Amino acid sequence: MKQSSLRVLGCAIMMATMLAGCRGTGEMRYLDLREKPPMVQVTDIEPVKIAIEPFEDRRADKSRVGTRTHLWGGTTQFDVLGDRPAGAITQRLADRLRTRGWRDRVWNVRVVPAGSVTDADIVISGQVQDFSANAKSRVFSTVIDTTSQITIQARNLADRSTTIRTIEGGQRGIVFWFNEDKVRDQLAATLKDGLDRLISDTTIESKALRPARRLLQE
Repeated sequence: MKQSSLRVLGCAIMMATMLAGCRGTGEMRYLDLREKPPMVQVTDIEPVKIAIEPFEDRRADKSRVGTRTHLWGGTTQFDVLGDRPAGAITQRLADRLRTRGWRDRVWNVRVVPAGSVTDADIVISGQVQDFSANAKSRVFSTVIDTTSQITIQARNLADRSTTIRTIEGGQRGIVFWFNEDKVRDQLAATLKDGLDRLISDTTIESKALRPARRLLQE
């Protein structure tokens, strides 16, 4: 009898804990999208000079990147840790090109204030139209949706040409046990997928960023 009562009490405590976690308080939780770049050898850097200007945030709602709607009411808000989302995306692109850019090579890339560069071969700028992570809790699961839409413009100083690419995508995940790390990982994966497609859809020729040849042939 005592063991049965203990089991009932244990189930009641576990249920109360689960229900407490199913109600939101409106607090802001921050997602760390920073990534430690791998070490590279300086001698392997390509001789093309690339400057990236801070991306412009054109999202409709700049106060957060998303919301979790809890099962029993209330919400939790999400935003990017440290930098604003546009700044975080700018830095992620720079880090990616410095370690594994076009043709899996290392490129000479630096982030500069807008309009300040005078000695680069390629100047990259961008606009962030969408970068979001939303979660909706249900009974025994939470659905996580992440989306990204970024327009990137490269100005080639040698011939004054411009290459523009819009990269967009999204992912959906369903988890049983929810925590913010799952939202962070999925949002980071959505961004990585977009940067991967930017690199695969473009190429560097004669110190200029161009659409990849396979796109020109379509």
